[in-house]
Amino acid sequence: MARQIVIDPVSRIEGHAKITVHLDDSGEVIDARFHVTEFRGFEKFCEGRLFWEMPGLTARVCGICPVSHLLASAKAGDQILGVTIPPAATKLRRLMNLAQIIQSHALSFFHLSSPDLLLGFDAPPERRNIYGLAETYPDLARNGIRLRQFGQDVIATLGGRKIHPAWAVPGGVRTALTGSDVDAIRARLPEQLAAVRHTLRHYKSSLSGFTDEVRTFGTFPSYFLGLVGANGEWECYDGSLRLMDAAGRIVEPAIDPRRYREALGEATESWSYLKSPYYLPAGYPEGMYRVGPLARLNLCTRMGTPLADAELVEFRGIAPRPLLGSFHYHHARLIEIIGALEQMQVLLDDPDLLSSRCRAEAGVNSLEGVGVSEAPRGTLFHHYRVDENGVIHWVNLLIATGQNNLAMNRTIGQIARHYIHADKIEEGMLNRIEAGIRAYDPCLSCSTHAIGQMPLVVQLVGPDGEIRNEVRR
Repeated sequence: MARQIVIDPVSRIEGHAKITVHLDDSGEVIDARFHVTEFRGFEKFCEGRLFWEMPGLTARVCGICPVSHLLASAKAGDQILGVTIPPAATKLRRLMNLAQIIQSHALSFFHLSSPDLLLGFDAPPERRNIYGLAETYPDLARNGIRLRQFGQDVIATLGGRKIHPAWAVPGGVRTALTGSDVDAIRARLPEQLAAVRHTLRHYKSSLSGFTDEVRTFGTFPSYFLGLVGANGEWECYDGSLRLMDAAGRIVEPAIDPRRYREALGEATESWSYLKSPYYLPAGYPEGMYRVGPLARLNLCTRMGTPLADAELVEFRGIAPRPLLGSFHYHHARLIEIIGALEQMQVLLDDPDLLSSRCRAEAGVNSLEGVGVSEAPRGTLFHHYRVDENGVIHWVNLLIATGQNNLAMNRTIGQIARHYIHADKIEEGMLNRIEAGIRAYDPCLSCSTHAIGQMPLVVQLVGPDGEIRNEVRR
């Protein structure tokens, strides 16, 4: 008789989800699904609010990614105002986004994934956590804590608080930095760079022990999507959208972010509250694409800073570009932390950061705005439509985790088929299936928004476990 293996909840991710692995009557894997069981209704309950409120409201989508939503929302507001914000505001927003990337990547790598990467996927569950990591590798655990603390401290310095800072607004930002703020941040940069470089050396030295995982954790053809700069360089705040196929061909070199709906479609499945975006010309599900650190490093021509560029060259030496294995997301995160710290150093030397002119004043000049930025997990879209008074009447949020949904489902199927056979099911195998999801660092609070009518299944189950009746919507 066909069976299921259920992993509920998936551990060490942000939010709640479960995985079902479907077996045939001989114990071989038929399919695996990543079920997102949360629902957030931000698109709907933001209707009727003024667009001025949206950065502060949508920052509450998530306590881990508030900066990402704050900035994308403010950029959408800039378009509704029809303004070019002052240079100081652009650079200050960019600085906050770099800090967000540092703190979020540190959380993902050190707290959520490194117990597997440094202690082993088969380590006892009671030790396979941040406490076991601190006991075995105290220096690396300390690196993670310090890097995350640094990123959050920079966010607090700019926005007044670490979580949900109501700082970026349509037209710019509320406050600039002071000279003492700049000096304080700059003084801490060398320690952070040393910490992440030490961690990256340790990670690279351990890769030879993960041959199976590198080969089976999401190694398959897909498209890759992300922002790039004017010359194709790594970009986290502005630029145009680039799409690459699995052979490394640039399919879409420079999509205007405001026209994203011409390139990207959104599908839904009955077994998840998570959307399944895809590349429209390729169709669904063949248009599966990936976003985030791996995509950004596959897409860019260079990082734009010396240490990160050197690491990018080595990273691309692992396999021909693009790297198709999602296990490499971990490596890419550490390189992005290095690049973010180096770019932060460059920004801190810019006198514009101290300018008091950091906000443009205007009224409603456009009835639509699209704000696009790179969140740590990938490209983030905020799309608003307003009336003449600036009241929101339609919202669409296209979140990075949702854009990785098709790839995450294919990844856990690939891992399950490799490790699970007949009755041989061990805890370490199941942990690897979970770790396939953790490679993408999903943020489910951000991403669980619905399009169209929500699926609903109601079952009447008898005391013997038999399903007596079922209604589907």
